Amino acid sequence: MRSIWRTLGKDTITGIAGVLLAVGVIGISYGATAVASGLPFWLPIVLGCIVLAGGAEFLFIGIIATGGSPIAAALAGLLVNARHLPYGLSVPEVVGTGWRRPIGLHVMNDEAVAVALAQPDQERKRAAYWLCGLGVGVVWPGGAALGALIGSIVPDTGAFGLDAVFPAVLLALVIPAFRDRITLRAALFGAVAALATAPFVPAGLPVLFALSGLLVAAWELARPRCLFSRPPGGLRGHTPLPPPAAALGRGESSTG
Repeated sequence: MRSIWRTLGKDTITGIAGVLLAVGVIGISYGATAVASGLPFWLPIVLGCIVLAGGAEFLFIGIIATGGSPIAAALAGLLVNARHLPYGLSVPEVVGTGWRRPIGLHVMNDEAVAVALAQPDQERKRAAYWLCGLGVGVVWPGGAALGALIGSIVPDTGAFGLDAVFPAVLLALVIPAFRDRITLRAALFGAVAALATAPFVPAGLPVLFALSGLLVAAWELARPRCLFSRPPGGLRGHTPLPPPAAALGRGESSTG
């Protein structure tokens, strides 16, 4: 633990603490919503421990609460969690090896990946990922348990705007990455795709359409550079020719 504190520093740890606070608040909303929908007290807690994926769990609870099939709810949750595939490709080196790897994969979530990618070097990425991932693994089911307890008292947690805390924190985490133009274009494309599909697909699925922004990033990175653009000083590997005045100054004749 001391190693993590020394590696990350006070500012990063404070930021992760804020993320965990937001996750806990949303967990309370999740547990209260599940119980208020008539589902058993234990269900959001068990899902919080085993699934550990807020979007998929909210979608699962929503489908079950409206009378949907548990199989359809499970398949929808798996579809939403498909976003973890590009997550795994973006941070393969931080999830650990050997017996640590299954744990590292289980605690992979939006917040852990976001804070890891925001770090400047590999050591800090790994420390941030594990601190945030394990923290979410504790506060998410813990918040769900607390929410289930108070669900009968505050059945409509949305009236307090708790659902806005979570996306606001994630937005604050990714804003620094928008300095890169390719990342900004990909994010904007994904946001438009999610907003355009939101009225027509079940809750939780628009995030999958947002992944289409990765195609924009891939296209930007793969397209060839303009042949007519070159860095100042000429093409790499070639010595720029001296200006005519400099050549004449060395006694060279323009007529040979």
